[in-house]
Amino acid sequence: MTPPVQPVSRPSWYALARGGWRDYVTLLHPPYTAWHLSYVVIGGCLASVVSWQRLGAAVTAFALAVGVGAHALDELNGRPLQTKIPDGVLAALAGVSIAGACAIGIVGALTFKAWLALLVPVGLFLVLAYNLELGGGVFHSDAWFGLAWGGFPVLAGYAAVAGDVRGVTVLAAVFAVLLSLAQRVLSTHVRYVRRRVVAVRGELELADGSRERLDAGRLTAPDETGLRLLSLATVVLAATLVAFRI
Repeated sequence: MTPPVQPVSRPSWYALARGGWRDYVTLLHPPYTAWHLSYVVIGGCLASVVSWQRLGAAVTAFALAVGVGAHALDELNGRPLQTKIPDGVLAALAGVSIAGACAIGIVGALTFKAWLALLVPVGLFLVLAYNLELGGGVFHSDAWFGLAWGGFPVLAGYAAVAGDVRGVTVLAAVFAVLLSLAQRVLSTHVRYVRRRVVAVRGELELADGSRERLDAGRLTAPDETGLRLLSLATVVLAATLVAFRI
């Protein structure tokens, strides 16, 4: 019998060694945060006239709400990243960052378009419902992930810059939803192996009769490579649109 192989020890492919400042870097989910902030940039750059100030404010709001707040709530709810950050610090990070994001949204509504204030409670609900798994986890589904972390950032980015929402924005939001669903499929499998599997046994028998040992790296490497490439591609797309509009 093939002896078991212990799975990869880190809870995510971008997680640093546990402890100290490294926990705070891991908490930010850097590649995923950059990925989803890129959706805001993509949406904003679709406006006929780009206000870099308003786009910058929108990106900052999402960086606070998603990059810090949502991830702090997620870690507070079950410690999926296994950090040593105290609960009180996580709660404070979540509260301050989400409040800051809401404040930016309200200022944008007061100084640009009043209806943008409607996006604030929507965004607040998405962050709390998804990351705290409200309603028994009904909002922690693939569909809600695609809408909350893909479609909504594109729509909000465009609205913050243009002051309205048009058909082209909806198409871009659909793109972001579909790409986020692809992310979800890949990351769900990776998380399952990294966080729930305690040992791997077996081997692959190839057509030429040779055998290759099956291990945790074999189970996660293709998906993680895909996630790296997709996150980088989305950031490059956002940067391309920024360069095109400058």
